[in-house]
Amino acid sequence: MKHALSVTRQQNFAAWYQEVISEADLAEESGVRGCMVIRPWGYGIWERIQKLMDSEIKKAGVENCYFPLFIPLSFFEKEADHVEGFAKEMAVVTHHRLVGDGKGKLVPDPESKLEEPLVVRPTSETVIGAAMSRWVQSWRDLPLMVNQWANVVRWEMRTRMFLRTSEFLWQEGHTAHVDRDDAMHETMRALEMYRAFAEGPLAMPVMAGEKPENERFPGAVATYSIEAMMQDGKALQAGTSHYLGTGFAEAAGIKYQDKEGGQQFAHTTSWGVSTRLIGGVIMTHGDDDGLRCPPQVAPWQIVIVPMLRDDDGDAAVLEYCRNLSRELGALSAFGEPVRVLLDTKATKASNKRWSWVKKGAPLIVEVGPRDVADGKAAVLRRDRLYKDDGKLATAFTPRAEFVAAASAMLEDIQANLYNEAKARLDGNIRRDVSDLAAHYQGDEAKFAGWVEVQWARPSGDALDKIVEQLKALKLTMRNAPLDAAPADGPCFFTGAPAVERILIGRTY
Repeated sequence: MKHALSVTRQQNFAAWYQEVISEADLAEESGVRGCMVIRPWGYGIWERIQKLMDSEIKKAGVENCYFPLFIPLSFFEKEADHVEGFAKEMAVVTHHRLVGDGKGKLVPDPESKLEEPLVVRPTSETVIGAAMSRWVQSWRDLPLMVNQWANVVRWEMRTRMFLRTSEFLWQEGHTAHVDRDDAMHETMRALEMYRAFAEGPLAMPVMAGEKPENERFPGAVATYSIEAMMQDGKALQAGTSHYLGTGFAEAAGIKYQDKEGGQQFAHTTSWGVSTRLIGGVIMTHGDDDGLRCPPQVAPWQIVIVPMLRDDDGDAAVLEYCRNLSRELGALSAFGEPVRVLLDTKATKASNKRWSWVKKGAPLIVEVGPRDVADGKAAVLRRDRLYKDDGKLATAFTPRAEFVAAASAMLEDIQANLYNEAKARLDGNIRRDVSDLAAHYQGDEAKFAGWVEVQWARPSGDALDKIVEQLKALKLTMRNAPLDAAPADGPCFFTGAPAVERILIGRTY
């Protein structure tokens, strides 16, 4: 069996990932270290994520807005834990003008130095907190719930497209509430929204749970995450939701008059997902021929490739394809119109087919003169590309039969991708490991997956010691799954009575 990519997942997972991004036309280098150009197919997936998630955000009563890219440094300094957590990643603007140096170069004008440095947005808790302090006066103003779709900058030293870039796209929700209970309800609502979105439109099974103390968002009281397992067994933190307590409110002055006339600090939350989700889709569903895109987030769900011969028969083939496209476009799947593309680029049909295979279009339909004469279409499901003998599993299907079945096929592909990934996740979480070093070292442990252990939630020096032990094995604690079995024994690390179970693994 000959694959479309030059390297397989088993041979070199990191190189395979980069090749998928390149061959599927998802993104490319920009010329600025750590920043990428997201190409139309990649951005189309992000647009689908935006559209579907934005709908869920608004259903929860959260309103969209926009805040500045530049944040005064003093805003961060009001919240000590927060600024310390982001200090090493901040990009800072110190001048507002350039001048020539007389040698053909441009340099910052010494006369244009800003009175206060501006931080290029790494996250927006501080600037949104300042706005909330103006908007919130009474308990009647709460809850206040806003979201923004934006770009952020975190100066990463080791970058990888979609997974860890200096600039990335995301949404960040920020809410203020009268008390802890209301804020925690919102924190968990956002977490569940992310879990359902990952397992629904992205077909990416996840474990939802609370992060350990050392993995909390800087300044947060509690951080929750969804963790997805990639095909190499590593974890990808795919979304986070934070209960911030009153710390950010105290720093920003978000106070309200309660029903009794007293002054109280609001309880705040923040939550977000980013273009990292695209990296998760690649590493969850991709195969040795490229990306397999879940139909719900595929920019085009069905791609029709006419097999043209540059002769008099081409007109009939194109007309047949246009009619087929109209019929398919009149269908619906997942509660939306089916997205159909007729690819008429002047490229050899087989090359176009493999281009769409690499991009991961869920259904690829080839139509040639013989198909027109027979009233059929050659249909290729991207989730089941090959037959047992290694040949392409192309189904030559009567046109009317294919149109009647197309919506169900898309829904079946979505379910198939999820079930495949869910079986992989469930089959690669071990609960019987007594020696982490033995489990994660050696060539046979290359795709070792995760380990679930019982955990007593140690803190301070005891936690620091455990973190260092794990770091030596290139491991981290991911989260304590909300649906894990109750603890019923000693802590794996300390021997103290356990209070919950926690996942351990390698991570991106």
